Amino acid sequence: MRRQPLRIGLLFSSTGPYSVVARSMLNGALLALAEHNASHPDCELEPVVVNPGGETGQYAVLATELLKSGIRHVVGCYTSSSRKEVIPAFEKHDALLWYPSHYEGFETSSQVIYTGAAPNQHILPLVEHMVGEGRRRAFCVGSNYIWAWENNRIMREAILSHEGQIVAERYLPVGEIDLARVVDEIIATRPGFIFNTLIGTSAYQFFRDLRAACTSRGIDQVSAFPVASCSLSEPELEEIGPDAVDGHLSSSVYFATVETPENRRFLSAYAQAFPAGPTVSADAEASYIAMKLLGRALVAAGTDAIETVKAAAATIELDAPQGPVLIDPDTMHAFLTPRIGRSTAEARFDVVKAASAPVRPDPYLVQSMPRFAAPARATNLRLVR
Repeated sequence: MRRQPLRIGLLFSSTGPYSVVARSMLNGALLALAEHNASHPDCELEPVVVNPGGETGQYAVLATELLKSGIRHVVGCYTSSSRKEVIPAFEKHDALLWYPSHYEGFETSSQVIYTGAAPNQHILPLVEHMVGEGRRRAFCVGSNYIWAWENNRIMREAILSHEGQIVAERYLPVGEIDLARVVDEIIATRPGFIFNTLIGTSAYQFFRDLRAACTSRGIDQVSAFPVASCSLSEPELEEIGPDAVDGHLSSSVYFATVETPENRRFLSAYAQAFPAGPTVSADAEASYIAMKLLGRALVAAGTDAIETVKAAAATIELDAPQGPVLIDPDTMHAFLTPRIGRSTAEARFDVVKAASAPVRPDPYLVQSMPRFAAPARATNLRLVR
C-alpha cells in the first residue's frame, strides 16, 4: 500500500518588502520537491506553504501552526530576524528548519541545517577582493536588523586588520525608501567603496538614488563609489531598473551565469516551471539545495525523525547548480563555492573571481588565526577571464 505523502512546511514571505527574493526561494524549493516526487513516488512530499508577508512576528505564529500540525521539517526564512524568531518553536517541538539563505554567522542550532553561505564564504571573499583593488575605506549602509549589524561588525574588523577605515555606519528601517540624506553623506565623505546590507525595496531605491545623485554631479559612480554587497541577486537587479543596474559587486556562491551542466539544467527547469518568475537567485538555489538534501536524507533515513535525517544529510554530496555541495557534520552548514560577480546592463552577473573548490563553512570565523590574517589562503579565489 502506498504511504501517505509526508508534509513539508515552506515558510516564505511571498508578499512584503523582500518578496521578490522570497518568491524565487519558494520557487526553488517547489522545483526540487517536484523533482523529488517524480523520482521517488514511494516517498512523496506534500508542500504546505505559508506566507508571513514580511512581518517578523508572523514567522513564529505560522511556524508554530505548522509544527503543531505534525510537520517536522520546514524549508524557509530569508532574513536573519525571521530565523531567530522561529528557532525557539523548532526547539520546543523538536523539529528541523532547513535555512536556505546567506547569513551573518555566529550561530549553530541543533534544530537548523544551513544551506546558504556562512560569513567566510561571502564576507571574507568580498573583503579580499576590495582590499586587492586598493579600496580600504568603506561606508557601511544597511537595514536596521541583525544581518546588517553583524556583517558590518565583521567588515569593520576585517578592514581594520588591513589598515583600512570604516568611514561611517548608517542603518535604515526595512522598507525605508527616503535615502537622500545617506546618499549625500556618501558623496561628501568619498569612501573607497560602499558596503551595502540594505535589503528589498530599500536596496533597490538606494542603487537608483546613488546613481542619479552621482550622475547629476558629473561623478562616475561605478569607479568612484563602487557598491559591494553580499546579498544582491539577479531578480533584484531587475527591480533596480536599467538606469542604475550595472557595475555593482556581489559576493555570493551562485550566479545564474555559472557554467556547469547542472546549472544549465536547473535554469531550464526553473524557467519552464515558473515562466512568470521571479528570476532565479542565489537564495533560490539554496532553497533548491535544501529541498534536494531533505528529500534524499528522508529516503536514506527511512523516517522523518530529525536526528536520523540530520545524520543522513551529512553523508550526502549533492551535484548542485553551483557545483558540489555537502553538509559539514560539525556545524550542519554547507561546503559552498565563493564567487565575486559584477552586474551588467542586462541585469546579470559576470563572474570575475571564483574559488577553485567548495570552501568549508566557518560560521564563527575561528579556523583562521589570527582572524582575517590570510583571506586569500582561506578562500583560494582565482581570476575568471
